[in-house]
Amino acid sequence: MKKHFLRRLLLLIPLLLGISLLSFSLISLSPSDPAEVSIRVNAMVPTPELIELTRKELGLDQPAPVRYLHWLKNALHGDFGKSFVTGRDVAGDILEAAPATLWLALTSLAVILTLCVPLGILCALKENKLADKVVRALIFIASSFPGFWAGLLLMWLFAVKFNWLPTSGMRSPSSVVLPALTLSVSYIATYLRLIRSEMIKTSKENWVKFARARCLPEHLLVKRILLNSLRGTASGLGMSIPKLMAGAFVVENIFAWPGLGRLCVTAIFNRDFPVIQAYIMIMACLFILFNLASDLFVAWLDPRERQDLEI
Repeated sequence: MKKHFLRRLLLLIPLLLGISLLSFSLISLSPSDPAEVSIRVNAMVPTPELIELTRKELGLDQPAPVRYLHWLKNALHGDFGKSFVTGRDVAGDILEAAPATLWLALTSLAVILTLCVPLGILCALKENKLADKVVRALIFIASSFPGFWAGLLLMWLFAVKFNWLPTSGMRSPSSVVLPALTLSVSYIATYLRLIRSEMIKTSKENWVKFARARCLPEHLLVKRILLNSLRGTASGLGMSIPKLMAGAFVVENIFAWPGLGRLCVTAIFNRDFPVIQAYIMIMACLFILFNLASDLFVAWLDPRERQDLEI
């Protein structure tokens, strides 16, 4: 187990280096000049002299390999450079925006689990019956709506028509309700289907038939089936937080939520390369680390997985 963990950690090094090099190369191929964009954003006339001076100030006059190595060296120390547009420290902007996105992602995950676990159990126990078909049909219809359309619909219904919730911003704890519901809608059907299929698969195993033959109480049997189904669902659920954080940019822009997604979209429109590069690397690290953590959690749950890793 420890050898597998160390091996996976060592494999992360070339993977992260490859992601950083690829993202830096793709960003550098952008046809627009960041220096000129920075000048225009600050309401100045981009003369050739001013563009050349700005390029030197931003370090864009150096060759791309030199700029990449310089950025990589600083990034390893937690320094992602300065914003081309605002001149502020990129790491500071990200640390300022990250709690809002994390709060939104965790609230959305709570909504997903609150709906998917009981409904998944219900659908598994009532397999192919009326309750199973009705629940799945309603969930699939709701999840088929585009995220921006669902967000606007929820905003009109609960904020404009009934005036129950705020329309935008992060002014009170209730402000997270509409963004969290909008963000969770597209994931509910996926995890509901995952929990249902794993429970149905587990319920057909021989130990369940033996337990029913021994007249084990049904509520205890359902609990055991759910716990044994976690091996198949843990990997999917373990990746929920990075998925929700990375997929929140549309929701954050609809509801003016001051998170990482909104910061990244603004940086893309302004060609603010340091912010874009830092966002890509942070999201890559989150996906890789949560994938590793979910694999280790599955191995901890199932002794058979631990034996396979030790072989």
